[in-house]
Amino acid sequence: MKRAHQLQPLSREHHLGLNLSRHAKNCSDAPDDILQHWQALETYLSAMTAHFAVEDNVLAKLLSPYQDDVPKVKSALATLNQHHKELDSLFTALQAAQNKGDLIQAAQVRQLAERLYDHIRFEERELFPLAEQHLNESQLTAIYDASDDNVKRFSEGR
Repeated sequence: MKRAHQLQPLSREHHLGLNLSRHAKNCSDAPDDILQHWQALETYLSAMTAHFAVEDNVLAKLLSPYQDDVPKVKSALATLNQHHKELDSLFTALQAAQNKGDLIQAAQVRQLAERLYDHIRFEERELFPLAEQHLNESQLTAIYDASDDNVKRFSEGR
């Protein structure tokens, strides 16, 4: 399925997350494996602050007027909010454990990876299609404009 060009920067950022989380879901109990996957997820999620802000502060706000009349939008926005809270909670707990010197467990890495993977799939399969269906060109462009310049392509001419 071809994604609206205004949402492509967000989708590009998802690509790496899908790859990292897919591999981390199979994290073994070997300490080196745990560390490798945790560091990859931590680096990725730390860099995604602006991405989550675009989803919460631009995309969700633009879709929110439709939630009273479109049950799928209401459900998707609730899911988005829940996912972001769960990811933040899991990520923060792992960072706190690491900062205290606690060992990160493979099960914790797998849980974070599973949540991240499911979240990205939800956005690509449900949330973004709803945005494409309900938002107009200028609203979609506002999402594009708010997206990180590092994932925009010069060839897009925007």
